[in-house]
Amino acid sequence: MTKIVFFDIDGTLLDHDKQLPEKTKEAVRLLRDKGVYTAIATGRAPFMYEDLRKELDIHSFVSFNGQYVVFEDEVIYLNPLAVDALERLNECANKLEHPLVYMNEKVMRANHPKHTYIEESLGSLKFPHPESAPDFYKESELYQTLIFCEESDESYYREQFPEFTFIRWHPYSLDILPAGGSKAEGIKKMMERLKFKMEDVYAFGDGLNDIEMLKLAGTGVAMGNALPPVKKAADMVTTDVAEDGIYLALEKLNLI
Repeated sequence: MTKIVFFDIDGTLLDHDKQLPEKTKEAVRLLRDKGVYTAIATGRAPFMYEDLRKELDIHSFVSFNGQYVVFEDEVIYLNPLAVDALERLNECANKLEHPLVYMNEKVMRANHPKHTYIEESLGSLKFPHPESAPDFYKESELYQTLIFCEESDESYYREQFPEFTFIRWHPYSLDILPAGGSKAEGIKKMMERLKFKMEDVYAFGDGLNDIEMLKLAGTGVAMGNALPPVKKAADMVTTDVAEDGIYLALEKLNLI
């Protein structure tokens, strides 16, 4: 019976210092040796983790929280953001002085030349402030946008933009996806293509954007460092990412 394991990146594959633990690398190799498919499911854009995919020899991924899906290096699903809704978002965010970062599969561009919230949020992922290109959303299909604002401003955007799903990933930043978008939806698209049963799907995560994925998977595993609602959504809670959480859970599940 063919199985597949999806891994979130930050706080799951990568530890708190954005490093890949040796035991995690070994675990992914052992899965492959046993004929288990390995895939990444992340809020990141594909260009943000090319090196990690190469290091782990992973060629299947659900990117932008489900909006850009690739199986064995072939793009199988795209779900871009609507340009007219982005136009309205741009106007609103500019009025309220909340900067945006636009993302396609190759690059990200900011609508602001330099903003502290952008620097702090993207800096936490070890990425620099993107180049400024305020009209980038008109020039390219975008699969995710980031808005930089505090929690108190969230409800306004949620009310004004039912076309979008908003997911907070940093005290200063939210992912913006097409309404209903999630890693779970991206995984469903891949499973439709592969004809896998959901009981043979395993998923590992730690953040709020992992909840739907952990609930959908036949076996959802929350990292020990996961947020409480994420642990609640999982079938199993393993140890912290820095304590070989992935390796130990895969052992317990008899996958390696």
